[in-house]
Amino acid sequence: MIPSVLPTYNRAPLSFVKGEGAWLIEADGRRFLDLGAGIAVNALGHAHPALVAALTEQAGALWHTSNLYRIPKQQELADKLVAETFADTAFFCNSGTEACELAVKMCRKYFFDAGQPDRTDIIAFQGSFHGRSSAGIAAAGSEKMTKGFGPLLPGFKHVPFGDHDALHAAIDEHTAAILLEPVLGEGGIKPVPDQCLKGLRDLCDEKGILLIFDEVQCGMGRTGKLFAHEWAGITPDIMMVAKGIGGGFPLGALLATEKAASGMTAGTHGSTYGGNPLGCAVGCAVMDIVADPEFLAEVNRKAGLFRQKLEGLVAAHPEVFKGVRGSGLMLGLECVATNTDVVAAGYEAEVAVVPAAENVVRLLPPLNISDDEIGEAVARLDKAATAVKTALAEA
Repeated sequence: MIPSVLPTYNRAPLSFVKGEGAWLIEADGRRFLDLGAGIAVNALGHAHPALVAALTEQAGALWHTSNLYRIPKQQELADKLVAETFADTAFFCNSGTEACELAVKMCRKYFFDAGQPDRTDIIAFQGSFHGRSSAGIAAAGSEKMTKGFGPLLPGFKHVPFGDHDALHAAIDEHTAAILLEPVLGEGGIKPVPDQCLKGLRDLCDEKGILLIFDEVQCGMGRTGKLFAHEWAGITPDIMMVAKGIGGGFPLGALLATEKAASGMTAGTHGSTYGGNPLGCAVGCAVMDIVADPEFLAEVNRKAGLFRQKLEGLVAAHPEVFKGVRGSGLMLGLECVATNTDVVAAGYEAEVAVVPAAENVVRLLPPLNISDDEIGEAVARLDKAATAVKTALAEA
């Protein structure tokens, strides 16, 4: 008999009932250090007082009106995002995959209105992840994402990650945009080198096509800049944002230049829930904290500390780990052992981490994790690694 919750998840046998900062509390009272942050969603940890206050105040005033009317908190959040980024405008939704759907529509509508309706193709990269909607899985293109869900949305080309020749060969008169994550998340915590991001910007300008960044996972301070592409000193035309922007409340956004968004006029897109007062109130509170230069400087300092300690962990357990990769507080442990075994051992050591492709374990802690908590996290990962090593020796 099928369970009442559709069985599309392989859930860990854990039921968390409370969260406090970087900690999750299980129903049986155990306290877990949360190095997943809801897959990079809880950017400020659990129950952050500023976010709780913003949500509580808004909940007591107004929850929902729909986008039939002006929403003051939505305007406030849009103004903050425009002030802090390349963007001239923002559309609010509820998730990263919804932002992906609009990114696809926006770039195609831009060329349609420009008198080039045949420019509909979007070039994406193998190993990427852009959500689980029809456009999202078509953009990723992997068999894991697409098998059984055909016919797929047409108009996507896929090139190997890092293959410059294949990328150039894929561009033709039908190309509308290039889409990529500046740091691949699900794909194994793989940063795109700054020089490659600069090259992509130059290539798009040369060919007259749009550059779309998916910063759903790597954005909102995760890499030590508000958005990861800032490290390369370039900007996209369109950018997908979600996860950390709501600090745990479902919220997404699509940011764009005036030029890229020029085709999206009244009636071309919409959302019933998107940009509702509750989500935008929390989003404003997140922006007030995360966009602060002093906060971002602390993220960078903590990232350096964490990475240093992780390098020591890898050196101590060569049978389990072979390296550290990533950027800021978006880090990955490259595993020799099976990454899911490391995740399971982490649960036994009361530390929560997240698997990714290429046999990597993702470490995505709250951005405000303390130095002491970083030390405790590595101690618990050390305990998990010892357990994995023991199991391997006994196998």
